[in-house]
Amino acid sequence: MDFRLELVFVPVSDVDRAKAFYADKVGFVVDHDHQVSDDLRFVQLTPPGSACSISIGVGLSDAAPGSVRGLQVVVDDADAAREFLLAHDVDAPPVQDLPWGRFTGFSDPDGNQWAVQQLPPR
Repeated sequence: MDFRLELVFVPVSDVDRAKAFYADKVGFVVDHDHQVSDDLRFVQLTPPGSACSISIGVGLSDAAPGSVRGLQVVVDDADAAREFLLAHDVDAPPVQDLPWGRFTGFSDPDGNQWAVQQLPPR
């Protein structure tokens, strides 16, 4: 029995601003943007190469905007990922070398925090 994580909700205060951040600055692909009613909008975005997407929207959760911590994407080159983020006006700290990988990260406009990891050699 497979249990595949394929969608994670990220609470935001302004859906259009968050959609533009994730798509235009971080490079996520916009899969869906459906306005069902004034009280329900569903936007799904997927990081390039990922099998898991995020959803943002209206009427999807009562979680506080900016409350997500610990989301993580994996990249082949943490330095290149940081340079990409900086070139797209996204703050990213210097790459940190740890025994379990090389890390940088970013926060979206609401403060949801992401880690960007380059896996250690296996």
